[in-house]
Amino acid sequence: MSARKIALWHEAGVIDAATRDRLLAYEADHARPLALWAVWGIGALAIGLGFVSVVAANWEDIPGLVRLCVHLALIAGLLALLFLREGRLAAKSPWAVEALAFITVALGLTFFGHLGQVYQTSSPLWQPLAVWLALFAPMLLLTGRSWPTALAVVGGAVWTAWEYASAMSSYGSGDGAWHAWLAFVIALPVLFAPVAAALRVRGNRPDFWRRVEELPLAYAVAGASLATVIASIGEYGTSGLTREFFNMLISGGVAVIAAVAVVFARPGTSGRMAGAIIGGAGLVLPLAYGADELTVPAAFLFFALWAGIAAAALVAHWRGVFQLAVGVIALRLIILSFELAADLLTSGFGLILSGLMILGVAWVAVRVSKRFVPDAEPDA
Repeated sequence: MSARKIALWHEAGVIDAATRDRLLAYEADHARPLALWAVWGIGALAIGLGFVSVVAANWEDIPGLVRLCVHLALIAGLLALLFLREGRLAAKSPWAVEALAFITVALGLTFFGHLGQVYQTSSPLWQPLAVWLALFAPMLLLTGRSWPTALAVVGGAVWTAWEYASAMSSYGSGDGAWHAWLAFVIALPVLFAPVAAALRVRGNRPDFWRRVEELPLAYAVAGASLATVIASIGEYGTSGLTREFFNMLISGGVAVIAAVAVVFARPGTSGRMAGAIIGGAGLVLPLAYGADELTVPAAFLFFALWAGIAAAALVAHWRGVFQLAVGVIALRLIILSFELAADLLTSGFGLILSGLMILGVAWVAVRVSKRFVPDAEPDA
């Protein structure tokens, strides 16, 4: 916050002189020397790039076993530093702990590629990803405090699940049970939500666990939204109670189970609404398959999902989520109008009408967002 803005607030009568002085004193005590940090960062980057250049220039001359030992020693050293000094580092700068953790997990992930290069081996990508996740996710969960750490854990789980499903989908191609298992694996990352919800109430880092809980929720909503879009363009191919329908039913069932667990783990209003959103996304999955090649029903299923999210946001007082839901519904409405009248774009008059329609939808979205947006978000 700049001193100029604080002075403007005082001149406008928003704050009194005493508050202005306290704000200025606080900002002076907590000022961040960004220029100095930038110089240190540039220097550290230059040194790092220099080391990388030296190693790269002599890469073939370094024995593979030596390279692997150095790689492992770096990982072990950083792990030891984190577990022995994590408390002191976090007291001085939590971001230092985050940076060290990210460097460690990055070295751990690249180690598998390094190992394959030295010994000329190859394997499906999901295998090193799964080993990396099993080895390093506990450390991230024990030390994490920020969005990037939460994203590394949940995103790594999603990446591993989809890589596994992609690699293994060719096996047992005629076996419905095998594909049901793959659908179950794809849905497994949603189960991070109830675990994080429980630790959010009982743990000592509620902000971090809130982030870990929100990412599986976003994964479930994104999957359900994508399912309705695929149904709208008719990409499922067949209708009726086929193997794909049961696969989506299984994935949706996992989401519903996760939703119930979230409600039990965090029984307040916020927990109930988070569970309702995850459960609604799970219910949409099999319904989307039933709306295959039906543009309007698939679109209305999308609207129902996001209207439910907006309603949950109103109850839980999530301002950002409510505004996002209104914006997504408006965008999908515009896309639907073009799907139903694609020839609007073939004439000048049609372009004028489509432009006016877009402006109208945007105006209504803004009015709805301002009229019904919650006043404040609660702490829990």
